[in-house]
Amino acid sequence: MADMDRVDRVLATGAETQAVAGVVAMAATRDDVVYQGAYGKRELGKPAPMTLDTVGWIASMTKAVTGAAAMQLVEQGRLALDEPISTVLPQLADPQVLLGFQPDGTPRTRPAQRPITLRHLLTHTSGHTYDIWNTEMGRWHAHAGVPGITGCQKAALTTPLIADPGDRWEYGIGIDWAGQAVEAVAGTDLETYLRANLFEPLGMRDTAFRITPSMRERLASIHARAEDGSLAPFPFELAQAPEFQMGGGGLYSTAGDYLRFARTILRGGELDGARVLRAETVDTMAANAIGEVDVAMPMRTAMPPFSVDVDVFPGMRKKWGLSFMINTEQAPTGRSAGSLAWAGLANSYYWIDRSRGVCGVFVSQTLPFADPRAIGLFGDFESAVYQAI
Repeated sequence: MADMDRVDRVLATGAETQAVAGVVAMAATRDDVVYQGAYGKRELGKPAPMTLDTVGWIASMTKAVTGAAAMQLVEQGRLALDEPISTVLPQLADPQVLLGFQPDGTPRTRPAQRPITLRHLLTHTSGHTYDIWNTEMGRWHAHAGVPGITGCQKAALTTPLIADPGDRWEYGIGIDWAGQAVEAVAGTDLETYLRANLFEPLGMRDTAFRITPSMRERLASIHARAEDGSLAPFPFELAQAPEFQMGGGGLYSTAGDYLRFARTILRGGELDGARVLRAETVDTMAANAIGEVDVAMPMRTAMPPFSVDVDVFPGMRKKWGLSFMINTEQAPTGRSAGSLAWAGLANSYYWIDRSRGVCGVFVSQTLPFADPRAIGLFGDFESAVYQAI
């Protein structure tokens, strides 16, 4: 067993200094969990500590799970990566690209030059975006009276594109649409599909769109950073009777559950005798799926309370696989080139290093996303894990 004392010190100090209110972090190799730690409070001002089974909103860490579900259906020939997704989602048969606005505020649009495919949806190249990082889309939302995606209302999916499918990387609601494709093909809601085909086989007992009574007993509160650097509870919870289950960001989970998913990808689609993806499918998911297009960073915030500007590994070219970010060079933390990773809005993170055979999960409940102190603590955690192994 690796010496993880330094990892404990890093996380304990992070909680004591309120880099985060609380954190649960874990790391594993292909064969074993090598680190588990929980520090801080579930809610500042209340006595309940963070524990290894604490539940949090993992937000966009949901994307890789939905991507895995879609790729199961690709394996079965029920979805296709490179055919028009309108064959299963007729709502996407006539996508419109937002060009700007008339002087009176009316949006200007034109038909997209090519159809949207599942590959586009899984790689953030469909032309869909989020209003959190795109001011033009925020303006469109306001004009159309369409709610933001976190309200889990179907109207939130009815946005125009901001680029032609395949032209560029733009972080957005594509994987929410991929979740809709899973539902359309499977004939059931997304959570029912995920539970039968991923959560139950992998022993992920505390992962769901709807917070169960047991999960609620262990739920951590989200905290927001004030201008003076302090943290305070920030009341926020996704709709528990949503119009649609948000495949791009709707799951609540534990670090332990998500580590089981990460280890499954690390091990080529199998964990503890349960195979949920073929090894060759995982290889495909882990490869650059956007060609010469690069992940476009920094992502400039349009909603500072929820995110600061985001630039992961500044100066490094990043690619995107079938629902994962891929770093093209070794990272300062020790993460190998070609590793898989992403994050959740409340400063939760994971990485999967298939070269070194190690993965890690870091769950905090802190806003804004990419908060320098929170993301710095995650980087220190990851570095400490690599030093220990």
